Formats: sequence, structure tokens, C-alpha cells
Amino acid sequence: MHTDGLITGEDGLSRCFWHGGLEDYRRYHDEEWGRPVTDDHRLFEKICLEGFQSGLSWLTILRKREAFRDAFAGFDFRKVAVFGDDDIARCLADAGIVRHRGKIVSTINNARRAVDLVAEFGSLARYFWSFEPPASERPPTMDYATLKANPTSPTSVRLSKDLKKRGWTFVGPTTIYAFMQAMGLVNDHIEGCCCRDKVEDMRRAFKRP
Repeated sequence: MHTDGLITGEDGLSRCFWHGGLEDYRRYHDEEWGRPVTDDHRLFEKICLEGFQSGLSWLTILRKREAFRDAFAGFDFRKVAVFGDDDIARCLADAGIVRHRGKIVSTINNARRAVDLVAEFGSLARYFWSFEPPASERPPTMDYATLKANPTSPTSVRLSKDLKKRGWTFVGPTTIYAFMQAMGLVNDHIEGCCCRDKVEDMRRAFKRP
């Protein structure tokens, strides 16, 4: 990695350092991370998986993502909202996922809170995108030093507080900022990354819900 936070791949393209040259992680960086998402199931999946990541690496969670999808009904929050004790026991016995009772229970709780949010706002997308930070809150340049120095943001703090007030759990400001980065509410691809301009173009053309 260079001091600018970029790695140049065998294809000659420079990318954000964090994918580490790993093929599956590079695909996630190139094809998913930072691209605007409005699909409610994907938004719910990501916020839950960020909660599961707490204390672990995202790569660990990414490599278990299909197993998580199987365990949690494709992150259809209306289905997860009716999970009971048998489902908790099933998840705790599932070696394919992170078997942490608190995080499993949190996912079920958050599914019920998601149903409430949709009833109030019409969709999770409409709620989450209402927290897209204004340009005035964003750094003028997204370089390596800025990215490393800002694991949270004023908006992630506000969104975290609002979710907690609504009964969500495992939604601290750092977890929420990682969610915002991944779902495209901000573009934190570093300047010079081959994906930064592509994601910026997508965000410009993106129709907010």
C-alpha cells in the first residue's frame, strides 16, 4: 500500500487499500461498496450485518453473508420480525454464521423496529436517505488521512441516536457510518481510486426515494 491509501492491482487500476488484494473483497469494493441502495431488504441486511461485524472484520462477515441470508430469511424483515425462540436456537446452532445470542436477538428486534419504520415512512429507503449528509458536512477531499481520522460523522451520530430512540440495537455511530459508506449515502472511495468517479456519477444520477 502506498501512503496515499491506494493499492494498484494486476490490472493496473488503483483501488482503496482496504480490500487488501483479495479477490472476493476486491469484487465487493468494485461492485457494491458506495453504490446507492434503495432496496429495503438490502438496507436491512447491511445494517444487521454491520451489527454482527462489531468486534470482527467485515471480510469475516462478507464470507458468511450467504449463510446469514439463509439463516435470516433473506433479511426479509417482515419474516424475521416473527422469529421466536426456536429460530434463535436454530441460529445459535448454525456454524455458518456468527453465533452470538445478543446479535441474533438484536436482528429480530431490529426487524420489528423496521416494520414500524416502514409503517411510518413508507420504506426504509425513505427513512435512511433522509439522513444523507449535506455537502457542507462532507470533507473537501476524501484522502487516506481523512478516511482514517473519521470513523463516525455528525450524521452517523444523529442517525444512531434516532434509531436507538426508536428501539434499534447494535447501531452505534461507527456501525452506522460503515452502513452509510457501504449503502452509498456517502462516497468514501479515496481520491485516485478507480471507483470514486463512477460512484460519484451514480450518486449524481441517483433518484432519491
